[in-house]
Amino acid sequence: MDLYSFGPIALLLDGAYWLVTRLHEFVAPLAPEAGAALAVALLTVLVRTALIPVGRSQVKAELTRKRLAPKIAALNAKYKNPEVRQRKLMELYQTEKASPLAGCLPLLLQIPVLSAIYGLFIKPEIHGAPNTLLTETLGGLPLSGNLMTLLNSGEAWPRIGIYLGIVLIMAITAELQRRYLLLPVEPAPAPVAPVPGQPVMPDLSGLTKVMRWMPYLTVLMALWVPLAAAIYLMITTAWTLCERLLLRRILGAREAAAGQGGTELVPA
Repeated sequence: MDLYSFGPIALLLDGAYWLVTRLHEFVAPLAPEAGAALAVALLTVLVRTALIPVGRSQVKAELTRKRLAPKIAALNAKYKNPEVRQRKLMELYQTEKASPLAGCLPLLLQIPVLSAIYGLFIKPEIHGAPNTLLTETLGGLPLSGNLMTLLNSGEAWPRIGIYLGIVLIMAITAELQRRYLLLPVEPAPAPVAPVPGQPVMPDLSGLTKVMRWMPYLTVLMALWVPLAAAIYLMITTAWTLCERLLLRRILGAREAAAGQGGTELVPA
């Protein structure tokens, strides 16, 4: 079954094709040999600009988790009964108006965009018409080819260096994300069976482990997706790194200032 023929996904693909081709027409006079690649880059910037409010919410959730970490550790140490501990943790999250799952939205929202770009450079037809994007190149490399197929086809090394450069940039970005973006992981309490009438504390141990390796999984993904999708991944991962560091500095300073202000109002 072709997922791109499914109604909502086909509609998303049609919209993405229209937008990329319009952007291509806009930038083609400036860079005739790299117009489609620039169009994908512009699309990435537009998407990430639209997601800045979501990124801000992600960083706020991150700062909240960091602020609550000592309280969570204290609850884990104080309550040895799993059911009581689960209830107390949920009460803490509800009191602080926080969620252990907060911060996943930016990643989830980008999945449709990446899927659309992937489809744009593998589908021979879009909405019943020939897909003209399949003929586009960057430095002589087809935007529809991935690194493995390009290596097997005997592409010349000077040209294949474009793809390798993208992968190298992503690998460096992944390491910087691991060092500077991923917060230390607190040992998770053992999951317990749901208690009737009580909210369920989700078991995030598996998700936490996956998220710590996600930057490197993205690099591996870039080896197998079309060059156009690799360009999207390179720009969006670099954007994530810069955006998170900047927002952490801005929002962290505001939170620290608010905390100091609150302290000054407490009578001695």
